[in-house]
Amino acid sequence: MRNIPIDLSGFRLTVTEDPEMKMRKDENGREVTVTDQEGVAKFVVALMVKTKGQKGEEIRVTLDTDPGEGFSEEDGTRVELIQPRVSPYSFKNAKGETVSGVAFSAAGLKPLL
Repeated sequence: MRNIPIDLSGFRLTVTEDPEMKMRKDENGREVTVTDQEGVAKFVVALMVKTKGQKGEEIRVTLDTDPGEGFSEEDGTRVELIQPRVSPYSFKNAKGETVSGVAFSAAGLKPLL
């Protein structure tokens, strides 16, 4: 099961690392841009997610599009994710260990005014 929609309406989302182009290492160890099937670059942003009176959790969210300007960790920009979703994953790493978790993604990012 992939791309399960999630409701984050009861949470405050604050930028903790500015959005940047998502990168990965290729088979030769070089940094390359992560793209979708059409070749469009993906972006990633780190967010603190918390509810009132509770401790927060930092998550990294892959964005389908360039979020543009105006999202800064220095300003503590509060944001909303457009069409947020999670995708569970599980794989065996090079050591033969099973690695499992969920990956957060969204169609985009917009500032809260």
